Amino acid sequence: MNKFLGYILSPVFYFFFLLTLIIFQPIQWVCYKFFGYKAHKASVDLLNFFLTYCQIFLGSSTTFSNEQDIPVDRPIIFVANHQSMYDIPAMIWFLRKYHVKFISKKELTKGIPSISFNLKYGGGANIDRKDSKQAVGEIIKLGARMKANNWSAVIFAEGTRAKDGRLKPFQIGGIATLLKKVPEAMVVPVAIENSWKIVQYGTFPLTAGEKLKWTVLTPISTTGKGPEEVVVEAEAAIRQKLGQ
Repeated sequence: MNKFLGYILSPVFYFFFLLTLIIFQPIQWVCYKFFGYKAHKASVDLLNFFLTYCQIFLGSSTTFSNEQDIPVDRPIIFVANHQSMYDIPAMIWFLRKYHVKFISKKELTKGIPSISFNLKYGGGANIDRKDSKQAVGEIIKLGARMKANNWSAVIFAEGTRAKDGRLKPFQIGGIATLLKKVPEAMVVPVAIENSWKIVQYGTFPLTAGEKLKWTVLTPISTTGKGPEEVVVEAEAAIRQKLGQ
């Protein structure tokens, strides 16, 4: 039934999703060029509010649960599982007070309305996966910006999307590089549920009527721990939440 409804509702969803991206492209440009970082960030936050709630056009619900006392005066590394591109808008919107930045493929900085502009000028790390030296350098630069501005980062530690929702083993590289540059950063796991179901049949039809959920889990102390141990704890916490 959800797949059948997807045939009907997917065009509606895509229309409003794309319309939002097109509308916010010039808004972002004006905010960034004439008013600077704060205005640009506000426009990006609003963009991702609308992208997040475009899910209503698929009849899907969005629940973000954060019962943790997470400070805003220090860098945070949010470590999450990754199920689809629709994971990202909610992370940006609901974690907006933490100034979250992403590690993204360099190819995404071109050709996508609003998204490419934000990736290019929003302060994240845009990496070339074929050039490990460039990738590490970009992550180090991100760490420096986090340290200087009390920004935060979101890392999808699986390294790729889990298309069937099954958690893949976490990779240590990006987290270890950031912790080396920003050792005072707090590490916070985030469990994402059911996002993969939206695209289980590909880009069309999208699945309708799903219950999407993001849960911020208990922060992990990094005191006296190596990056490997921190990553193992983050993976275990998310795996437990997902029942895997």
